[in-house]
Amino acid sequence: MTAQTKNTQESSNFIPYYTQNNGAIYLGNSLELLKFIDDNTINLILTSPPFALTRKKEYGNETSEKYIEWFLPFAYEFKRVLAENGSFILDLGGAYLPGNPVRSIYQYELLVRLCKEVGFFLAQEFYHYNPARLPTPAEWVTIRRIRVKDSVNIVWWLSKTPNPKADNRNVLKPYSSSMKQLLKNGYQPKIRPSGHDISDKFQKDNQGAIPPNLLEIANTESNSSYFRRCKAAGIKPHPARFPKSFAEFFIKFLTDEGDVVLDPFAGSNTTGFVAETLQRQWLAFEINEDYVTGSRYRFNE
Repeated sequence: MTAQTKNTQESSNFIPYYTQNNGAIYLGNSLELLKFIDDNTINLILTSPPFALTRKKEYGNETSEKYIEWFLPFAYEFKRVLAENGSFILDLGGAYLPGNPVRSIYQYELLVRLCKEVGFFLAQEFYHYNPARLPTPAEWVTIRRIRVKDSVNIVWWLSKTPNPKADNRNVLKPYSSSMKQLLKNGYQPKIRPSGHDISDKFQKDNQGAIPPNLLEIANTESNSSYFRRCKAAGIKPHPARFPKSFAEFFIKFLTDEGDVVLDPFAGSNTTGFVAETLQRQWLAFEINEDYVTGSRYRFNE
């Protein structure tokens, strides 16, 4: 078992749909499956639940008006199973109010409730920019031309304590050409026009640049092996997959090898696949059997 589970007679019902060397996926409602996991045993919860949308999608979602009350019972379970130094990464897309070119603020209302009621801390907010996203909603963007396309998801990094495990040295970016030139030629310490005092430590080679909280990751997985294999098998791929690089960033940033990663809304199980390749233990929960069946093809890539 990849994470400690409660020692009850009911544990015999906690049976994986399939397993890999480092983890397993379970078919069912994650709110029920979470009850089998002991307190304080998950190092990272990384998930992208069905967003609050103005019209129903095939993978299931609540309206923005009902979304918060639907989500909070999951949040209490997440906090219970999360390790004291663990992190909860919540990827949320935005929504427009029905019939109007104005935005719902459900993501911010949910954040307030998660912090004020459930007791999470907001460690940092991230923004996932997908340059390949289509120009939607069409009514406001491509027909009336009164809005620009929505290409950013808000990502909340939440934690049980103010000091969750994290190390940005694990997610450094390659230096820019100008920074490489600076390291080569040296830098004269001085006060910048902004008032920042740039010391000689600025020219130290740290083997990469610290990434920003804007993650520019194109989602172009329609050409992936997973997608092709699902099609060949007559299985409809999950329609809202997040890219592997997204999961990889947070797993590297917030966990060590051997830590346990959970995705309670696994979909096509990108999280489990990336955790497997990075030598993390993992658990994945998904309520739709077609998506669970199709997710096997990730591990055949």
